[in-house]
Amino acid sequence: MAAVTSSASKKTLELINHHVLSRVCFSALRPNSRHLSAVARDEKTEPLESSSSLSFIFSAGHGGAEEGDKKKDDSIYIKAPKLNLQQQSSPLSVTMPMSFMTGSVVGKRFYKQVTTREADDGNGWTVMLDYRTLKTPSKRPLKLPTLALAKAIAAEWEYQQADGIRPFTMPLMKLACTALERVPITRGKIIEHLMKKFPQDLVFCRSPGDNDLTSGVLERQQETIDPLLNWVESEFGFKPVVYSSFFGGKQVDGLVNAIKHLLKSTDNCELAAIDALAAAAHSLIISIGIFRGRLQIEEAVKLIRLEEDLQVDRWGLVEGGHDLDIADLKVQISSAAVFLGLSRSV
Repeated sequence: MAAVTSSASKKTLELINHHVLSRVCFSALRPNSRHLSAVARDEKTEPLESSSSLSFIFSAGHGGAEEGDKKKDDSIYIKAPKLNLQQQSSPLSVTMPMSFMTGSVVGKRFYKQVTTREADDGNGWTVMLDYRTLKTPSKRPLKLPTLALAKAIAAEWEYQQADGIRPFTMPLMKLACTALERVPITRGKIIEHLMKKFPQDLVFCRSPGDNDLTSGVLERQQETIDPLLNWVESEFGFKPVVYSSFFGGKQVDGLVNAIKHLLKSTDNCELAAIDALAAAAHSLIISIGIFRGRLQIEEAVKLIRLEEDLQVDRWGLVEGGHDLDIADLKVQISSAAVFLGLSRSV
């Protein structure tokens, strides 16, 4: 991790030792929203930590005594360092709260500059907020496999405005946290869930051709989806079975086993991306098509929205409804596809 420069060390020491700060709170964006607060304690008011490093940590429910009965919030705490200046080169870190994975606004921006650097062990890349190393919600280093992915996540942090950090504008960061924390622990369950939904895959369900309400849908499905199914047969050696039912049906064991073997052979970033793509597309086949380079983002979006787009062409687009759905789908598919591409070493 990066060493704190001498000027930064002096400023930090002056700030902490010149005043006894009980709490500095950043104003919340809205009532009851989570906010960030900084707490610094002088050595006279609290024994020094055994560790010589500063720790900037998002954590829940550690308010002061005067806030003991209040609702828990997400805060940044600044632990006082030892006064030995030679020890001020210790690494600093920022740990994201669990609410980062689902919240709309975490709090105000508390950093000025975002940079990237190689991990200390030379295996991966990290993101720095000023002189603080970014960590995941479980306090694991955000060690990314490629510099390209680290740069992209750094750009998401740089994009954040002064009035608030908005996780919903940081899809690559959320996918990285998923790949580093959730996938290693629940890999088996993720694969099991994907295979459980496999028989109901979107591309296996065909519209009945004798229904006036779905007129033209079957022909369009045959035109656009059949080439993908032909690719599946050539790629895995088994022809998929299609059904005129929303519930799909049983696929041949050979195809099921081949898909399962593919999922087991992925690394954590790849499985995180495949899972996100399959959830957005309602199709593991489309997800694997993107994973193997058979489908591009726009092609995938068209396949996913095939039936709905035909209805829009017939009945018209609902503003504030269809257009937002399309935009949201494009963000989900493109962010997962970009994450997948950037996580791979060239």
